[in-house]
Amino acid sequence: MAKEKKSKTDSKKAKLAEKKQKQEKKAEKKAKVKAKQNEGSDVEDVDLDAVLEEYRKQQEQFNKITETVVDSPPRARAASTLLASPSNSNQLLLFGGEYFNGALATFFNDLMVYYIDRDEWRCVTSPNAPLPRSGHAWCRGGNLGSSVYLFGGEFSSPKQGTFYHYNDFWRLDSSTKEWERLEPKGKTPPARSGHRMTYFKQYIILFGGFQDTANQTRYLGDLWIYDTRNHLWFSPTLPPAQLKPDARSSFTLLPHEQGAVLYGGYSRVKGTTAVGKQQGGKGGGSGGAQRNVLKPMVHQDCFFLRITSPAADAPPNTPPVVRWERRKKPANAPTPTRAGATMAYHKGRGIMFGGVHDVEESEEGMESEFFNELFAWNIERNRFFPLALRKPRAQKKNAGAGGEQRERVGRRGRAAANEEELLKQLAALNAGAGGGGDYDDEMEIDKPAAEEEEKKPVKEMPVSMEPPHMRFNAQLAVQDDVLYIYGGTYEKGDREFTFDDLYAIDLGKMDGCKEIFSRPVEDWIASDDEDDEDDDEEDDYEDEDEEMEDEEADPEMEDVKGGKYTPSKRKKKVDEMSEAPSTSYTVSTAPSSVFDDDATEASVASPVDDGLPHPRPFESRRDFFQRTSNEWQEILMTNLRWKNIQPESLTVKEIKTKAFELSEEKWWDCREEITALEDEQEAAGIGEVVSLADRGEGTSGAGHGGPRRR
Repeated sequence: MAKEKKSKTDSKKAKLAEKKQKQEKKAEKKAKVKAKQNEGSDVEDVDLDAVLEEYRKQQEQFNKITETVVDSPPRARAASTLLASPSNSNQLLLFGGEYFNGALATFFNDLMVYYIDRDEWRCVTSPNAPLPRSGHAWCRGGNLGSSVYLFGGEFSSPKQGTFYHYNDFWRLDSSTKEWERLEPKGKTPPARSGHRMTYFKQYIILFGGFQDTANQTRYLGDLWIYDTRNHLWFSPTLPPAQLKPDARSSFTLLPHEQGAVLYGGYSRVKGTTAVGKQQGGKGGGSGGAQRNVLKPMVHQDCFFLRITSPAADAPPNTPPVVRWERRKKPANAPTPTRAGATMAYHKGRGIMFGGVHDVEESEEGMESEFFNELFAWNIERNRFFPLALRKPRAQKKNAGAGGEQRERVGRRGRAAANEEELLKQLAALNAGAGGGGDYDDEMEIDKPAAEEEEKKPVKEMPVSMEPPHMRFNAQLAVQDDVLYIYGGTYEKGDREFTFDDLYAIDLGKMDGCKEIFSRPVEDWIASDDEDDEDDDEEDDYEDEDEEMEDEEADPEMEDVKGGKYTPSKRKKKVDEMSEAPSTSYTVSTAPSSVFDDDATEASVASPVDDGLPHPRPFESRRDFFQRTSNEWQEILMTNLRWKNIQPESLTVKEIKTKAFELSEEKWWDCREEITALEDEQEAAGIGEVVSLADRGEGTSGAGHGGPRRR
């Protein structure tokens, strides 16, 4: 008995000695780390002005603008900006951004151009270009066709000890790739990051953002409007009683024919929390001390910015009249609420992807849920619609002679249609100035289809029926009805993944997610703090006499493809600044009817009966216009007369082109409902609904022709 007791005592002493030795080693290690940090700290030693001046001198060594083909896609980066080129429908523009590997931050100022048809990246160098930055914003120039405007952003020392916010303003000619720094007279917006920009007619609209100081992050809620014709910034003075958006960053700002629309965002607001130790959730007691904290807030409100241009005879420096109008919360909004859900403009809709929902359990830990869902926000109806990828429709095999006959006729009909289209285009090419007639008009409509044939990728790209991996703050752009998703961020534990990939989704077909490139995780540097945390966890396990060991691998981490992951030391600051900029290529021409204060929150999911021609299931944009061309031309001429414009002042080609634009807008406006109907009909075995009256056939011919696949 005595021997057994002595053995237990000796074992306990050995464990205590081993634990004491480990604690001494840990204390020595922490001391070395602290000394190293103090020695290598760049808070005092790095002069950011000197660093930026060195960048400027290096840039001036370039003698001219050069565009060089690069062997591989751009380096992984966060808080960059992606934009569909307004001057070339075959190009995407990528600028700036930063990459943090856990130890050092690298900032970029390269202008990268992606050529869609050739699957080719090019790097543009220029003697005059914005300095390296992230968290900036840019947008196309509205009435100025090829212009792109950029403002602000931030830069930091390599170890992020000091930050610098920009307040410079730039114009990029997207056709020549030439940068020009603009220095308007008068008052200009203060420096910031995480803001958003969009356009309205001749104006550039800038709102929100944040400023990082040594002590806190200050969110901004100021509105600025830049006149591209008169080169002036305006900061409109709003009535004190007028409702306006709270200060925020990481929101959506989309263009509208009467101004702009703002949705969502992220900020931190003042709050209180109880002070005192939590004893395992037992006997916590209430009525303790309170302390002030800044709590994260994901905004869900929506505002319409109504802009009225000055009269034609007003002085050049007359500012436009602006007014914020609060809208109801969008119907069918994604749940749960999410930050970093980026949105790109497309045909009167905002296409949303990704996001993150944070549940704050304690001051030390944050539980997050990430998303990779796609939604379309119909701006006019103020309603969200989920977007789902669908496998391409394959022609079903029909049994029996009737089925074979319908299949043959279907193929023959498509061949005849292709031949007819080719003949029309040849006639349009051969027609003289006075004899083009209707063929020229139809050629204008067929042009997108012709261009599509030329833009086949040079390599086979994998296509998946699943959207890209869950992430937030991905960069989005829409070019020729194709959504491009670049990069983004994902977090697992204390590690942060910066995705290094690019995907494409055809918004018309929704027939899969094409992987343009995706590179795997490369380097990451674990901080010494992480190692210390691991040691602490091991000690906790020993103290509690637990026999379980840490898992060697995390299955969820292995699912992350194509990302560079680093310790997340920035505490989600990146989610405040790198949402995709609001890009736009066509402004809605439909009359606005949903921006009144009494607009209902929930709208019906069925298509709106507005008296306009309505597309049918499986009907393409071209087929829809061919069926309803006369009606749209009549609608257009009625609208022109309401605006005191005589239709006779337009050519036949101009009328048909504008009528096609109206029909295309309607086609996209109803896209989600029509897609749902198509799915229902396919599930019921109905491939296509054809009106014999539209095809000029009688009822007696119902059994003599197969449906024409669209």
